[in-house]
Amino acid sequence: MRTLEERLGVRLLARTTRNVAPTEAGERLMRAIAPLFDQITAEVEALGGLRDRPRGTIRLTCTDDQIELCLRPMLAKFLKNYPDITLEFYVDYGFTNVVEERFDAGIRMGESISKDMIAVRVGPDWRLAVVGSPAYFECNPSPKTPYELTKHACVNIRHRPTGAIYAWEFEEDGRAFTVKAEGQLVFNSIMHVLNAAADGIGLAYVPEELVAPYLADGRLKEVLANWCPTFQGYHLYYPNRRQASPAFTAFVEALKYRDQSS
Repeated sequence: MRTLEERLGVRLLARTTRNVAPTEAGERLMRAIAPLFDQITAEVEALGGLRDRPRGTIRLTCTDDQIELCLRPMLAKFLKNYPDITLEFYVDYGFTNVVEERFDAGIRMGESISKDMIAVRVGPDWRLAVVGSPAYFECNPSPKTPYELTKHACVNIRHRPTGAIYAWEFEEDGRAFTVKAEGQLVFNSIMHVLNAAADGIGLAYVPEELVAPYLADGRLKEVLANWCPTFQGYHLYYPNRRQASPAFTAFVEALKYRDQSS
């Protein structure tokens, strides 16, 4: 207070050995700044509310099939339970550095996540399925082995950041191998690959769970089922945080995979 008085060149407090009281200048200053202190107090209390009540924006990088399989089933309930939380999903098939690109988290296959990241399982083990439409198979024989795919029109996906077209992965007696499928269509989205197969343009290699409704109603037919490997389930990955926000904690808990078979 003495420093402020020296700076202003005005006494703000009248001091005696027994009492301290504001001067006229001190009372004037107090009346002027009191509303500001009230505003500061209100803002501090509001920030404390952020600690206790989940609110804010969560930015997530993922693929479109991960949205369909992992995120979409929980969205309606989660958004209803947490009306103050906003979710932003950015579709990207590359392995995004969530720290550098300022995302809160990402979703990828468990085995591809860096060891310095926290990984939370958000889906079961899964497999890919080679599928084609009935119209396509009316004009083309079903392949009996993956090696015959080179004779078929295949719809492919190109991954970022390598720019390489995905090589179809298979297994034979525990041995993994790939086939370079050829075709006239290349997408960077699995949903467009799936739709192209449903339109009879060619064969597609897509997540089995994603294509299940198409197989059930006959829009697509699966081939080479015994050759398709199983992959580790999707995981949410994010950097270690000493104190995660209530919003992010609630999101992780809602997204966490729980095996219903056990």
